[in-house]
Amino acid sequence: MNRADEHPSLKNRPGNDPPAPGASRVLVVEDRTALRQMLTEYLTGKGYQVDAAGSLQEGLARFHGARYHMIVLDLKLPDGSGMELLRTVRQAEPTQPVILMTAYGSIEESVQAIKYGAVDFIQKPLNLEQLHALIQRGIEFRRLEDEVLLYREEFREARKLPLLISRNPAMEAVARQLQRMAATGATILLLGESGTGKELFARTIHLLSPQSAGPFVEVNCAAIPETLIENELFGHVRGAYTGAESAMKGKFELAIGGTLFLDEIGDMPVGVQAKLLKALEEKRISPIGGTFQVAVDVRIVVATNRDLETEMAEGRFRRDLFFRIGQFTVSIPPLRERPEDIQPLAEHFLREAAARFGRPQPVLDAAAVQALERYAWPGNVRELKNLVERAVIIDDDGRLDPDDLFPGPGRSATGPVQASLEGFDRIGLDAWLQREQAVLEREALARLRARHPADLPGLAAALGLTEAETARRLKRHRIS
Repeated sequence: MNRADEHPSLKNRPGNDPPAPGASRVLVVEDRTALRQMLTEYLTGKGYQVDAAGSLQEGLARFHGARYHMIVLDLKLPDGSGMELLRTVRQAEPTQPVILMTAYGSIEESVQAIKYGAVDFIQKPLNLEQLHALIQRGIEFRRLEDEVLLYREEFREARKLPLLISRNPAMEAVARQLQRMAATGATILLLGESGTGKELFARTIHLLSPQSAGPFVEVNCAAIPETLIENELFGHVRGAYTGAESAMKGKFELAIGGTLFLDEIGDMPVGVQAKLLKALEEKRISPIGGTFQVAVDVRIVVATNRDLETEMAEGRFRRDLFFRIGQFTVSIPPLRERPEDIQPLAEHFLREAAARFGRPQPVLDAAAVQALERYAWPGNVRELKNLVERAVIIDDDGRLDPDDLFPGPGRSATGPVQASLEGFDRIGLDAWLQREQAVLEREALARLRARHPADLPGLAAALGLTEAETARRLKRHRIS
């Protein structure tokens, strides 16, 4: 029998329709022209995007020039063994699925190929439906491997599902705004101080979006060294640089079909900003060292605690990137501007911490609630959560007072009464000044209010403020 004719009948084969957008990409490496063409037509008819090669060297060139969901590989090639190509592929891309095609009588070699990393093998003459099933199974297995990797990253920090706790009208307006925006698929920019819960809102956007069934992948741009952030975002091919022993997918690829959350984007180096802008506009990325592009269908949510107008004016943030990411902007108010949320948030964190640490849930006494509401919260919700968790751990009587929450010099059972250097080295000068100013302002207002209990004009005169401004500050500090 002619080797070119060693395949099943082509009768009643599915039509050669073009692959659907985003179709899985398959590389067929087979030296027999007729069989190669038949496999290309058959798999294209099944909806795959198919590339074909007739030799080991051509197969290597194809592999290094693109990224494939599956490789279908003949064991015997005119310029070498398919086993050699298999080993090269698995070294460069350890999770690359490969199916080996083998003639009758080469079972031992097939078993050896499985040891080298092939996901399966199929004997000739080929059963096309069986081959299609193997391809589907291999691609699905690879998808699940990627999904497990993402779950490991997501749950390594023991994160919870988003839960918005607020009685504040501004926060309720933010929630309604995000709910409308989430359904659009547009890029969203979250603005807010550190600790205000930008990640919580990003996850909420993801869960409310058409991409909710896909992965949620987070990149903290401020936590990654400048020399590594491009690699983190776009990945690399094998040999891209010294030490790149195998290919690595970047966060863009891992987020395909889902949401990519770029936290603290204001800290991203300007050089990387240009490449990010290109990726956002073209919806394609090129891994470092690669000569090919990968289509990335990804929903983008970004966040920063920086003033991007100032960053742009001083040349640290690209204006064209800002226009690209700033179409929908949401500002999250700091905790000090929503004092009505402090007690319910604290009680929520008490329940959460008690359950996590296996401790009885303590109760906040009235003085503790007042102390929490007086505090300026420079670290916002994150600082409140950490403070409450610490109090739960050290509690020994089931009741939390101000000294349990704010231990140390300069504090008392009525809360902070004078400027304290506590935490200065931890939060920095600006945050410390902001915190102590708010604490002292609240104390001054409370003392003067006691002297003018029902006299707003007299209180305003004593403060040197207008009555409207005095009333606004009393409301902000929840002083009646």
